[in-house]
Amino acid sequence: MRLTAMTDYSLRLLMYVGQQEGRLCTIAEIAQVYGVSEAHLMKITHQLGLAGFLETVRGRGGGMRLARPAVQIRLGDVVRAMEPDFAMVECFATGNVCTLSGRCKLTGVLQGSLVAFMENLDRHTLADILEPAPASARGPQPVVFKARAVAR
Repeated sequence: MRLTAMTDYSLRLLMYVGQQEGRLCTIAEIAQVYGVSEAHLMKITHQLGLAGFLETVRGRGGGMRLARPAVQIRLGDVVRAMEPDFAMVECFATGNVCTLSGRCKLTGVLQGSLVAFMENLDRHTLADILEPAPASARGPQPVVFKARAVAR
């Protein structure tokens, strides 16, 4: 199974925004960081907003931030919202004309794999995959002195 590029970039966008501690992020900055077109990210941002993952602020000084805490955003929910379908094989889709339909045991095996895949994603939240913010973003850090070796 392969996720669409839209889903892949949706997850990356949420990871980037999730690391920014509520600061408004712009499409331009995310496009630059990931080397993706702004037009593509605009579509993704719109879909993530409609799905309730992002809050967007229009106008000068606008941008986006998470609509809820990262710990409340399940990865499975994001994938479900962004993927157009989960028809791994023809028999999963509407309009199926496979000659093996109704007599093929592969369908059950693949369906079970898809269920396990989504259950695994549902066990993880955006917070689980966020990198810790860089020290500079967390404010001043305590100074740690290292002991020097003394020559004898």
